[in-house]
Amino acid sequence: MGADNLEESFDAVIATADGPVWVVTTVAGGQRAGCLIGFATQVSIGPRRFLVGLSKNNNTREIADAAEYLAVHLLTEQHFAVARLFATTTGDRTDKFAHCDWDTGPHGLPILRAATGWFAARIIERLDLGDHLGILLDPVAAGEPPRADSGAVLRLHAVADLPPGHEA
Repeated sequence: MGADNLEESFDAVIATADGPVWVVTTVAGGQRAGCLIGFATQVSIGPRRFLVGLSKNNNTREIADAAEYLAVHLLTEQHFAVARLFATTTGDRTDKFAHCDWDTGPHGLPILRAATGWFAARIIERLDLGDHLGILLDPVAAGEPPRADSGAVLRLHAVADLPPGHEA
């Protein structure tokens, strides 16, 4: 099996898994930032821990370098426009928050009203993961999804063709 075939096969497995995408927001030094991410997962049950991957070329990663907290938002398919905003627009040129509804949440974090659920978390470790920075989180607050069916969670296949604000 050649390297090209390995990469194609690996990518096919990940595409088939079709994991959820998330919007991460943060604030530091009076600057708000946020971006759409596909690399995120719970990594511990007790204590609760969640790992997000931010592209090293991303404006949100620059703000997150100075931040103590992040907010992680789950969207449904009906909020594709918000996902597009946070995926294709770069915060070093545009105030994304001027184009969506949000509230100030715990620790001054911007919380997106479009989110079906969210949590705020303290950053406990930063890890070099190659072209992404891994940020290990300790949840400190959460906005629980509604009990009624709020629609299907937005998944990777739905945003795969969106052009990124910055190259990964």
